Amino acid sequence: MTNWLAGMRITADRLNDNTLKESTTSGLVPASGFTVNSFSGRKVNGFTTVHVYLLRTGGDIPTSGYVIGDNLADTAMATLPSGWRPPELINAIIGDGNTDGEVIISAAGVITLRSQFNKVVTDRNFRITAGWISGNS
Repeated sequence: MTNWLAGMRITADRLNDNTLKESTTSGLVPASGFTVNSFSGRKVNGFTTVHVYLLRTGGDIPTSGYVIGDNLADTAMATLPSGWRPPELINAIIGDGNTDGEVIISAAGVITLRSQFNKVVTDRNFRITAGWISGNS
């Protein structure tokens, strides 16, 4: 909350007090072969962030075999709850503590694994972090 002093001008930056507008920890739906460890979302002044923590319970997802870091077959991992989806397709980062890669998140909220430095191994935990301008007020 901004402390107003005599003579201060009202500006957009001063009105933007960074108050948390909304948060959630529920509603993430895992795709087949994944289990949700945790999920959180936050909306602050028109910016949305989500943090997804998934366990791979299905079989390994190998790379194409040409070189380490090859693309994987696009694999759906989870779907974000309504109200927590980006306005357009975005790229986000993924990591498991040993290797990292890229996911895309569609406007429908589907998180799809696109690339990983090594194959995706069963029983690995994956963290996905994404943020976008959401326009909430």
